[in-house]
Amino acid sequence: MDTLATFCHSRHASLLTSIAMACLWAFFASAHVVGYLHSGDWSYLLFCVAETLAALFFIVRSAPVSVSTDAGDWLLAIGATFAPFLFAPADMAIWPGARYLLAVGSLLQIAGLLSLNRSFGLVAAQREIKTGGVYRVVRHPLYASYLISLSGYLLANTSLANTIIYVATMTMMVMRLLREERFLSTDVRYRVYMRQVKYRLLPFIF
Repeated sequence: MDTLATFCHSRHASLLTSIAMACLWAFFASAHVVGYLHSGDWSYLLFCVAETLAALFFIVRSAPVSVSTDAGDWLLAIGATFAPFLFAPADMAIWPGARYLLAVGSLLQIAGLLSLNRSFGLVAAQREIKTGGVYRVVRHPLYASYLISLSGYLLANTSLANTIIYVATMTMMVMRLLREERFLSTDVRYRVYMRQVKYRLLPFIF
């Protein structure tokens, strides 16, 4: 446990995750820029911008007070964060109009990132608690935006590979959210925030 804790706080861990994200982002961005050039579909560029912003905020994130050293938390965080970079444009669409759902989710994602600012991180960690902006509505607006945007993406770019990635990402995201809250709730300030904002992901639902 001490070894894992040391590694989690090390520059090596940060460097490795940053390199992995950069490689996956390059693959993701090139696929969606090409998709835009071939189809003229603006939603590819908007989705790419939102994910690129997330990658940038990850790079400039602030140092945490404490970070989870649970291997499960790290695996879920890495999987849920990097999996969307595996999405690829597809010719088939169950609902072509879902690109507008994707747009809503991407704009919410950008709003969530701007609200979170440098408190953005990969794995559950004690950083500055954000309670303003979209964080007044749900406790995890970024995860809510991912649910909306990725659902829109799958409906507008329907393929077996995208479906598998979607199911895996959503499963990991919910598991990650629950484990993250378990870690954050050790802070009395976060428990107060949980009482103030009742819903995790979707208002009046969850």
